[in-house]
Amino acid sequence: MAVLDILTEVAQTGQWGPVVTGADWHEVTTAFGEPWDVGTMSRRRQWPRLFAYGDLELSVCRCRKIVLICIQAWRDVIELPSSTPGETLTFPAGITYQQVTQALDHASCTWQPYPSLTFGDQCALTALPSGANFVFAIAQGTDPVLNVVGLPSAFHNCPAPTRRTAP
Repeated sequence: MAVLDILTEVAQTGQWGPVVTGADWHEVTTAFGEPWDVGTMSRRRQWPRLFAYGDLELSVCRCRKIVLICIQAWRDVIELPSSTPGETLTFPAGITYQQVTQALDHASCTWQPYPSLTFGDQCALTALPSGANFVFAIAQGTDPVLNVVGLPSAFHNCPAPTRRTAP
């Protein structure tokens, strides 16, 4: 499987394997194994926490539901989890805007430019079926190169109890 096939699947469905906004964390770790625990998203709170399977980064709420998903594509290679727990798929990076739009068009996945994330030295597009945002870095004299893919966060009303401390 090529990385553009994976990115097209994400653009069409909003998920990669068991990873989808709102997914149960146990299902993800069962499918992919234990991730790298990047740490908390705040100095004051333990949750949400950021976990990573290579370049697939997931923000997980204290109720153990996925609340944010992104794929980092700016490194030299893109590493994503395989369907075999603990194994990693490695792909060359440097994916261009033209390659992404051609792959989306070939898969009949509608997309449009995303003006809110297009400024300065970056441009962006949104895949309409999933709302996935593809953000590209623009270096002088080259085609825009994929930097990150992010899936939109859904409203999350966490059912987990909060620990309140007295003032």
